[in-house]
Amino acid sequence: MSPVNQISRRAFAAMTLASTAAACAPRVPATDISPPPAPVSFVEGYGPLEDAGYVLPGIPSEYLQGVNRRATGIYNGEARPNTLDVDPYAKFLYHVRKDGTTTRYPVGVGRAGRSIRGTTTMKFMRQWPGWTPTQNMLRTEPEVYGPFRAGIPGGLRSPLGARALYLFRGSRDTHYRIHGTNDLESIGNSGSAGCIRMFNQDVIHLYNQIEAPMQVIIRSPEESMRVDPENFGRGVELPPKIISAEELLGEEAIANDRPPQFDDV
Repeated sequence: MSPVNQISRRAFAAMTLASTAAACAPRVPATDISPPPAPVSFVEGYGPLEDAGYVLPGIPSEYLQGVNRRATGIYNGEARPNTLDVDPYAKFLYHVRKDGTTTRYPVGVGRAGRSIRGTTTMKFMRQWPGWTPTQNMLRTEPEVYGPFRAGIPGGLRSPLGARALYLFRGSRDTHYRIHGTNDLESIGNSGSAGCIRMFNQDVIHLYNQIEAPMQVIIRSPEESMRVDPENFGRGVELPPKIISAEELLGEEAIANDRPPQFDDV
């Protein structure tokens, strides 16, 4: 890793990845006199991505405005090195490295009253994980989660996206996950059932930098205000987004999905 100069918290918050990558325009037949479509540009690190036999679409720049994108700098928080530090009030996750630097990722978090705080351990990680609603989800919102009680296999239909990190306290599964999502609007906001969401491009990037087990700190409101008052309260609380059973369990949805090819990861 190249040396990184010390920067202020305000400068860190303003950092952006400015360069872009353009997709190639398709060849236009000689008989077609219309101009070729303009190439689509993406923020560096957020373009289309091939993974496990899938091609993940690029993230439109409208979801990556301001601080709502990956950035690297000097860590100014309170977690120890080799830790994931999650700030659910500023909507960031920090990968704190041993050399004092960090990569900061924007995240989406649970609605009010549906988040955890304190120290947990990420005991294992999964590529393209399947998802099953918890017993608490089934009990409190059977009309939402009941159709999915048998679970969704890993793949493009899975609500856990491209990667998932599983958080424990001691030997007890907290049922909270850090995971990918296709719900782009949720990143930088509150609105999920409690888990910590990331852009798929970001959760793949993080997955490739870390190993389990790893300590995960979820900041309290007091710590968030103390460490990052500038971004405290960032984002809005979104209404719950209900996915119909047909979208995930219908014949068309199943026909358009297939298991991941892990040899390609």
